Amino acid sequence: MTSQHPKTSRSLPIALLRARERVMGPIRDMLSGVGLTEQQWRVLRVLEEDGPMEPTRIAELACLLLPSLTRILQKLDDKGLITRRPDRDDKRKQIIQISKSGETLIATHLPASLAVLEQTKAQIGAERYEALLDLLNAVEAAGSTGDPD
Repeated sequence: MTSQHPKTSRSLPIALLRARERVMGPIRDMLSGVGLTEQQWRVLRVLEEDGPMEPTRIAELACLLLPSLTRILQKLDDKGLITRRPDRDDKRKQIIQISKSGETLIATHLPASLAVLEQTKAQIGAERYEALLDLLNAVEAAGSTGDPD
């Protein structure tokens, strides 16, 4: 049977999924030992990196849908890994912040996560690794602005 579609080995969506699984598998294994999901880890990393913020911004930076983030924040709150407070200017809004326990968890497990990425970098070469990140960021930027540059 002849198909007009590219082979799956040359399909961008499938290649991205395969690469994601290759990178995330070991990170998922590390996180399961800590009792966190990769989504919870992303939220903690965003908060640790960028500081306190509103849930809408967290969802954007952690690549999550807001309804999913609501459940994730509840789990993180239950575990004592985040704190919540009302926004000073608009009491209807919440500001989410990583707690000391959350910071400790990140500090303890970030080296293992970085080791996975360093292994990938070593396997494909530092230059290709950086080029891959640049290309993926360009794809994301093109989708959000309509301009590939």
